[in-house]
Amino acid sequence: MDLSAIPQLKYTAEKNFFLLAGPCAIEGEAMAMQIAETVTGIADRLKIPYIFKGSFKKANRSRVDSFTGIGDEKALRILKKVSEHFGVPTVTDIHEIDDAAMAAEYVDVLQIPAFLVRQTDLVVAAANTGKVVNLKKGQFMSPESMKHAVAKVTDSGNSQVLITDRGTMFGYQDLIVDFRGVPVMKQFAPVVLDVTHSLQQPNQASGVTGGRPELIETIARAGIATGVDGIFIETHFDPASAKSDGANMLPLDQLERLLTRLTALRQTVNDF
Repeated sequence: MDLSAIPQLKYTAEKNFFLLAGPCAIEGEAMAMQIAETVTGIADRLKIPYIFKGSFKKANRSRVDSFTGIGDEKALRILKKVSEHFGVPTVTDIHEIDDAAMAAEYVDVLQIPAFLVRQTDLVVAAANTGKVVNLKKGQFMSPESMKHAVAKVTDSGNSQVLITDRGTMFGYQDLIVDFRGVPVMKQFAPVVLDVTHSLQQPNQASGVTGGRPELIETIARAGIATGVDGIFIETHFDPASAKSDGANMLPLDQLERLLTRLTALRQTVNDF
């Protein structure tokens, strides 16, 4: 797909990786604007094509009392405000068929969660909006099998599709990233590496997912070295207080250092 077709996506001619980053969930307007302002500033300084990420609702939770959102329309309006105020495209994930048309009124990229990427009707509904579709590879799927998920989008008449790898289940409580899958999936679509969800430790007895955020840079550097097109990072100014996925988020004050290093590494890879 042509990344320059994404509305407001800057620096696409710079040969840098592109970035999907933001909080796991939209918890309120002030937090979304604060995170977007910080990340947009970093992306501008480093000339990274940037898409702001935030879930307007969280449907896949371990416990019934887990935070699911502040209200669909309210969160989507915040995403639209971020886009208009900072001049960046936005991405959010959808969980039901009806979410596709609703979210497409507010955001530029529709994301299919990993657990739902085999749900044909959901993928086709996203494709039919004409928006870019970001397919997260199922933790249970091989890289080769993602060609069928991509085909569901392209066969619907939409060529704007991305694949995001977020690790593969390794037992009940761990994930691994198989970097052999990067060149395989790049045959089908641009590949993004989710360097925060790949370090989750799900299925904890407490019902709260754990994580290994100290390994984010390790995974990200390996991804750049193996040729991923984009990096996906969930970040928050106070991960400990985040209402979703705080255990594997990158603290916002560590983001610029990481992206600076990754940009330098990408330049080296480009010159190799």
